[in-house]
Amino acid sequence: MISVAEARARILSAFSALPAETVALPDALGRVLAEAVVARLTQPPFQATAMDGWAVRAADIDDADATTPITLRRIGEASAGHAFAGTVGSGETVRIFTGAPLPAGADAVVMQEDTEADGDTVRIRRAVPAGRFVRPAGLDFSAGDELLTKGRLITARDVALAACANVPWLRVHRRPRVAVLATGDEIALPGEPLGPSQIVSSNALGLCALVATQGGIAHNLGIARDNAESLAAMAAGAAGCDLLVTTGGASQGDYDLVHGVLGDRGLSLDFYTIAMKPGKAVMFGRVGGVPLLGLPGNPVPTGIGAILFLKPILRVLQGLPPDEATRTAKLGAPLKPNDAREDYMRATLTVGEDGDPVATPFPRQDSAMVSRLAQADCLILRPPHAPAAEAGETVTIIPLSGGVLSL
Repeated sequence: MISVAEARARILSAFSALPAETVALPDALGRVLAEAVVARLTQPPFQATAMDGWAVRAADIDDADATTPITLRRIGEASAGHAFAGTVGSGETVRIFTGAPLPAGADAVVMQEDTEADGDTVRIRRAVPAGRFVRPAGLDFSAGDELLTKGRLITARDVALAACANVPWLRVHRRPRVAVLATGDEIALPGEPLGPSQIVSSNALGLCALVATQGGIAHNLGIARDNAESLAAMAAGAAGCDLLVTTGGASQGDYDLVHGVLGDRGLSLDFYTIAMKPGKAVMFGRVGGVPLLGLPGNPVPTGIGAILFLKPILRVLQGLPPDEATRTAKLGAPLKPNDAREDYMRATLTVGEDGDPVATPFPRQDSAMVSRLAQADCLILRPPHAPAAEAGETVTIIPLSGGVLSL
């Protein structure tokens, strides 16, 4: 058996960022930039007012106050999308609305609350300095500015920024295509009639869902039965994909066929056991030119293996760092000493009275309990041979959240 760290290093060394493609801006959410986004215009492109009010020459109203207002003559109006074509001269003003270009000759805006209009006469009751309530051209950014860097995961806010910069197309890494193949006579699809010795297949659907949350495109190949012909035929459906993920059949039992059957069809195996629990039976290799990640048949080891290995593969294929950082939390319940395998314990995450996060492992950590994995907020990572731990001690956790749809 090899360690989790060595397995991850060997797996990730086999992958690199996929080629770039051009997509329309509305389709870029959740994609990773292969090229930086550069502004195609200056924003705002002109001096604009930040308030409804009156565009003035600040020097004309230096002495204005509530008791001695300054009277100006109205010569026009400016609104968003409709600039005033003339020039504001001495003693003149233009009615202006938020977002409108500041008229030539004016250098400030007086809020409408500080004025009183009567026909073409406007009394200004407060002096303002030059530049008051005026947004200069380029306040936000200028043409040629790099706004979004290469390697950035595009959020909804980024889509809005690119739109402001008049960028209708983005260069992003291609989405990974992942084939998912469940194996075993004992499983049936949800909703199908179950035989007396069968259970419902959950692994493939969960893996496909994880692939989608991480920006990939999942192809569910279905369920291969426990015979060589079925497994070989269905695994062939992974041709053209960036990764084949199998679930079940990766151990050494009489009906664990993935290694043997695919070995006869050119499987080059890197490793097939990892010193971790749950989920020792994890294999990695390549078959027919497609990388293969073989995960266990039990649903919890499959889910944890996907978090530890499949998720970072998908990130690397999209040009992202392989992992988000682990965190620390206080332990919410005592733990027994760990054995020789790295342990990933399902746990809830709450906030303690001191404001620190508290990770509390479920009392039972059975590898078939899908409900506990679904209810978990994090995994508590326990190194091999970790000593017993008391409640309140600091532990390393892996949060079970985060995906391509970050705001």
